[in-house]
Amino acid sequence: MSKRQRAESKRATQPEGKPVTQLDINHLRREARTALELAIVCLAPTDLVDRLAAVAGIIEAMSELPVDCAPAVTLLPKTAARAKSALDDWHQWEKKHLPKGLA
Repeated sequence: MSKRQRAESKRATQPEGKPVTQLDINHLRREARTALELAIVCLAPTDLVDRLAAVAGIIEAMSELPVDCAPAVTLLPKTAARAKSALDDWHQWEKKHLPKGLA
């Protein structure tokens, strides 16, 4: 196995099998932080706020790490999936509970 193949096999991958890139992490970090701030201001359910806070915190902490380091390879795929799930739930709650012009 070449050095490049070993590096690629260590890279964090999403459940769909696509690699988690630094750009993916940056987008998720920004979206999760924004959703968390809005959820707090809008008095969203505590469990939703907690889920957004958890993924935002983990992504924030890991955003400085290389995507091919052991913690990133281990945590980022599941954290990315959890973030997407929490963000989907936030968007559904937002559409249901906020006036049309605000959601």
